Amino acid sequence: MRHMGCGRSTMAARGRSRDRIEPTFSGRSRYEEDDDFSLDDDDRIAGRRGTKRPSLDATRSGAPDRKRRSKRGLPERQDGGLFSFIRRMVYWCIVFGIWAGIGAAGLVFYYGSRMPSASTWAIPDRPPNVKITSVDGSVIANRGATGGEALSLDQMSPYIPEAIIAIEDKRFYSHFGVDPMGLARAVVNNLTGQPIQGGSTLTQQLAKNLFLSPERTLERKVQEVLLSFWLEQKYTKDQILAMYLNRVFYGSNAYGVEAAARRYFNKSARDVNLGEAALLAGLVKAPSRLSPARDPDAANARAQVVLQAMRDQGYITDNEVKTAMTQTPSKAKSYWSGAGQYVADMVMDELSGLVGEVKEDLIVDTTIDKGLEKKAEQSLNDILGKDGAKLDASQAALVSIDGTGAIRALVGGRDYAESQFNRAVKAKRQPGSSFKPFVYAAALEKGLTPYSVFNDAPIRIGNWTPENYEKKYNGDVTLATALAKSLNTVAAQLVMYDGPEQVIKLAHRLGIETELQPNASIALGTSEVSLMELTASYAAFMNGGYKATPHVIRRVATAEGKVLYENTYDNPPRVVSETVAANMNAMMMGTIETGTGKSAKIPGWQAAGKTGTTQNSRDALFVGFTSNLTTGVWFGNDDGTPMKKVTGGGLPAKAWQEFMIAAHKGLSPAPLFGNGQFIADPDGFGNRPMAQGAPQPMQEQPTTIGGIISGVFGGGSSTQVETSFPPAPGQQQQAVAVPGGPIPPGDVGSPAATSSVQPRRTTLLDLIMGQ
Repeated sequence: MRHMGCGRSTMAARGRSRDRIEPTFSGRSRYEEDDDFSLDDDDRIAGRRGTKRPSLDATRSGAPDRKRRSKRGLPERQDGGLFSFIRRMVYWCIVFGIWAGIGAAGLVFYYGSRMPSASTWAIPDRPPNVKITSVDGSVIANRGATGGEALSLDQMSPYIPEAIIAIEDKRFYSHFGVDPMGLARAVVNNLTGQPIQGGSTLTQQLAKNLFLSPERTLERKVQEVLLSFWLEQKYTKDQILAMYLNRVFYGSNAYGVEAAARRYFNKSARDVNLGEAALLAGLVKAPSRLSPARDPDAANARAQVVLQAMRDQGYITDNEVKTAMTQTPSKAKSYWSGAGQYVADMVMDELSGLVGEVKEDLIVDTTIDKGLEKKAEQSLNDILGKDGAKLDASQAALVSIDGTGAIRALVGGRDYAESQFNRAVKAKRQPGSSFKPFVYAAALEKGLTPYSVFNDAPIRIGNWTPENYEKKYNGDVTLATALAKSLNTVAAQLVMYDGPEQVIKLAHRLGIETELQPNASIALGTSEVSLMELTASYAAFMNGGYKATPHVIRRVATAEGKVLYENTYDNPPRVVSETVAANMNAMMMGTIETGTGKSAKIPGWQAAGKTGTTQNSRDALFVGFTSNLTTGVWFGNDDGTPMKKVTGGGLPAKAWQEFMIAAHKGLSPAPLFGNGQFIADPDGFGNRPMAQGAPQPMQEQPTTIGGIISGVFGGGSSTQVETSFPPAPGQQQQAVAVPGGPIPPGDVGSPAATSSVQPRRTTLLDLIMGQ
């Protein structure tokens, strides 16, 4: 039966083979090796429903065949281990890159959405700079937040942009705002432990400086990149580089290459050489640490790195590198220095009152002669360096003014770097006898002449008894002699002749702006004034009687040339008559020729002036003039401590002479107004010469027997002796007492004591002895 079943099956199979080939489910067909597809009973849907599961024996009997098929088919399903690994790595890298890109895009979108609309982006205005120039156009100083004007690339030294590109962003002209190669290099260096580098381009640094805070966050970095793209799209490469160079911080309060060049080399960025450009480019990495003002060695070492980078990129040759290394400065000054800085401060104090708030770059043309400025500073330092220490004089100031009031030179102190206080303008000091010309000019206006005679003798005004500096007296003298010899007693009589109020009015008319005290001691300069206003007031005598309003600003204009202000001192008012001016000039010439200011003589030039010394030599002044300049000089100490017998005819007169000789070098001598001649007065004193001769002691009062007896027995009183002093002439009833008033200067003497050289009273024993 079994064989018959098999035979029927075989026959049926042969019959069906003619029509189609049925799949076999046990054993392998002849197509098995070529087919990739085969099914078991379990794989057929019908088998699961109606076909009985094969027996355990059938399953076991088919297992060896499946193992053989599995072993023969394994090589066909594997492509090789290494290739498969690489393929999987590429696949996952692509997947990761896609997701990373999506994430980065999301971050950019998020942080970008937190920024203002790009249509509102604009380059913020650069803080305005004030460029202050001398009469020849050279720069005295720059003032403002940046400390220097903005320059275009073609205005600055070509070495500067080359150096900054070489060391900071060598692919600046080829990238699109972000340098992928530079960023990758920075990442690799940082991960491998090599010197840390930043991946920011110059465009990114500019974006950060213009718009962003210095904090290191992911948000700021994303915004920096977006802003860099915007900058690159809106501006050219040259414009971006110029903006960067004009705004980057170079240390020591210098922003921009012009400020840095002025700060470190005292020159414009237009004139910077290769070595200096390399030093500036090196500062960008760490401005404070590499500043030549702080560490010149570190600055020079960094500059050499910059030079090597410039050579590697073909900007310079080996020979230029060697030359540049010898050009690198060794040390910068610790602060802005030079007397011109006092002028710059003065300009900034006045500027807003002339043009209002400074909102754009301005150019201020001053009246300062830079050559005279240097000579003035040198003369003060020469005298202080030679005699200052031994005479306890630590400070000095000078101001020089022409006939129009234009300040030609101003030195506010010994060293601006040590002290920025302007002693020529802001300090108020007693002028001492240098105030006397106002007293004499008021007397001349009242009708007196240089030949009017006064008695130089002890005098009492209220309870004040002025003394001459040498405590000696000359008897009858002319006003010309009294001024030349700076006789205090005559000045005190003159102030009472016309009244203190009239002296004050004249002083204010000539240019003294400080409030003055209307008392008798004003004759000897007890009211405080500034050196500048005192000097400007003397200029009214020099120019023939016109007010010389002191001014330092000549014109203010924008960088484009629009004039915002121009001074109007061309038509000054007349403040004294020509006669008074001429006579005062001739009288003050005597101070230099034969009086207390002999140390101020200028060979070949007529010069006039007046000395001034305050109590205990706390202040010493000399103010004088030629037909060209009026100059005032002060010596003293900031804390008011006395000097060692320094008078106005000493250190100040010597410094005045040194400066004025240098200032007049190469000029043809010209006479003073009035040519040094006195204008004859109507009373016939025109031919009377100035009083000459050595000072004489005070004449003894006539001796009486009552006086002698009183002296012997002590009955005389000091009051009786004091009342024998001649009173002030003229308005004697206006003599005022000055108890508790201003302390007179040193050349006045003790305000409460009588003259120490008054003659000894004759006693009865003297008469008996024939003495």
